[in-house]
Amino acid sequence: MHKSTSPRRKSFKRFAIATTLLLSGGAAAALMAGVTPATAANLAAQPDAQIAVFMVPLTILVVAVLYEVARIALRGTLPDETTPTRRRPLRHWSPVQREG
Repeated sequence: MHKSTSPRRKSFKRFAIATTLLLSGGAAAALMAGVTPATAANLAAQPDAQIAVFMVPLTILVVAVLYEVARIALRGTLPDETTPTRRRPLRHWSPVQREG
């Protein structure tokens, strides 16, 4: 059997359980605070809320891209380019029967 040199992947199970518990807790807290779908719909009709719903994820995306660019730039020099492999020269084509 082939042995991989890459590290073993981390389990996704703990993350899934923690996220589910966090989501369930947030929903329970919203219901206890009196947030209902009707009040949420009234809030979503306001222009400020609509702008926030659009801009917050966009801002998070831009910050994440800037972070990745800075991380790559500050990591140091990029690895050298690999030399291209030599291609075998093509054989001279010659027609066979009923070609050309």
